[in-house]
Amino acid sequence: MWKQLSFISIGILAIGSLSFSPIEEKKESKNTFQDKSLNKAAIHFKTYCSGCHGEKMEAFADRKWKYGNSRENIFKSIKNGYEEGGMPSFKTAFKDGEIYALADYILKGIAGMDKYSGSDKPKSNIFQTEKLKIRLDTIYAGGNIPWSISFLPNGDILSTDRGGTLTRISKNKTNTKISGTPEVLAKGQGGLMEVLVHPDFEKNQTIYLSYSKPKQENGKTLVTTAVMKAKLVGNNLSEQKDIFIAEPYLTTQHHYGGKLAFGKDGYLYISVGERGREKENPQNLKRNSLGKIHRIKDDGSIVESNPFTRQTETPGSIYSYGHRNPQGLAFHPKTGALWSNEHGPRGGDELNIVQPGKNYGWPVISYGINYNGTPITNITHKEGMEQPQHYWIPSIATSGLTFVNSPIYKGWEDNALIGSLRFEYLNRCELKNNKVVHEEILFKNIGRLRDVRQGPDGYIYIAVENPGRIFKLVPVN
Repeated sequence: MWKQLSFISIGILAIGSLSFSPIEEKKESKNTFQDKSLNKAAIHFKTYCSGCHGEKMEAFADRKWKYGNSRENIFKSIKNGYEEGGMPSFKTAFKDGEIYALADYILKGIAGMDKYSGSDKPKSNIFQTEKLKIRLDTIYAGGNIPWSISFLPNGDILSTDRGGTLTRISKNKTNTKISGTPEVLAKGQGGLMEVLVHPDFEKNQTIYLSYSKPKQENGKTLVTTAVMKAKLVGNNLSEQKDIFIAEPYLTTQHHYGGKLAFGKDGYLYISVGERGREKENPQNLKRNSLGKIHRIKDDGSIVESNPFTRQTETPGSIYSYGHRNPQGLAFHPKTGALWSNEHGPRGGDELNIVQPGKNYGWPVISYGINYNGTPITNITHKEGMEQPQHYWIPSIATSGLTFVNSPIYKGWEDNALIGSLRFEYLNRCELKNNKVVHEEILFKNIGRLRDVRQGPDGYIYIAVENPGRIFKLVPVN
């Protein structure tokens, strides 16, 4: 029912955006008319666009305009879309006049973005939360999009930047670039993604990197999610080997997944998005790795007890399926359960407990709708498909996931911490019986929050983008 009502309201909004009477037009000046058009465009931007591009257009900052940034270029991008880059078409959602108004709003917003966002940023690095006063200490400032952080036994931090660099950050905050990283396709949502230190690093010096792996075929650039295993000796990678390559390669450049986590069973868990092909991939188990969570041994070999190892033509690494784009992957410190969060479309971001062989429903069931306002599905439940432990409407663009397992944060014990790209905050979730019973927004407007981790020192660290920074959360009296 809520979907039907939302479609009606969207339709009314679209009609209302052009419903100026002749009398009003005669009385109003040209500037007044333009202001009203921009106001309508602002509503459209928030409703349709902010999930990917940020409420204040911060995702446009420091990015290259692949298809041009003129009024006509933006009009064409909105109207026709660019499927391979993850941009849907909105020609059925808006009339041309509304699209031009939206293009004008975007151009105006970008021109004033620095001033607007600067006044909106926190004025202090100390934040009073519901239960704690937290100081954010800057551990690293550099790069563009720090996608992931992981910790070496000596306390050094490894951080990936989506552009392709891996940085080692020492305790004294000096940073060094690591050589030997893989070639990545740093376009769309792709690039160098997760870094994960092997639990027995002191013995084997092994780390893992997930990335968008390109190849050329028939004059086209195809790309997929891959995981490289390598030894870190000093500041150099050696013995690099891809131990996981998702099939099939596609031309699309979004929904890679790419999150990594080691379980207490010693196995490596990998999330892979459906690459924007929801009708083809997440429900397909035949020679298809996309829209799945996988489990492999630390050398890349298949775990014999995986749920689909006895099915012919099904990749033996598959652990669960029916996923859209999982961007958080973490084990609960007490129950040992694997949790994930994943991006929904417009609405329907999910928090799930991942179980072997289970189907998480995408796109057959969903609490979201398409970005252009059209329905994806008419159902939210179906027998044989799992329900999320929690979902968000509107989408917060979940990114990163960890559980607090430290005495440093009194009152936060066993809470889930989840980043929000869209609204630029850290989301603290109190859990009871595996359900979210309370949420708190932390550090609002700190930046698009890409990753959150608890270090071996017991402190929580967060990574935000544009500019790239890593903060340490320090409780203060």
